[in-house]
Amino acid sequence: MAAQFMNVREAAEHLGVSTSWIYRNAARSGLASYRFGIGPNAKLRFKVSEVEAWARQQRSL
Repeated sequence: MAAQFMNVREAAEHLGVSTSWIYRNAARSGLASYRFGIGPNAKLRFKVSEVEAWARQQRSL
């Protein structure tokens, strides 16, 4: 089964944050991203399963 990816806008909507938050904070908060392509035209993508797992880990008790 191929991995399912979402773009920055989809990830932001899924998490309830802005796209700018994704660009600024995803890496430093532990949300893994994947770059497809090189240079300024590279596309940033997130694995759906990893976004969902990351969100579960962020829940406060």
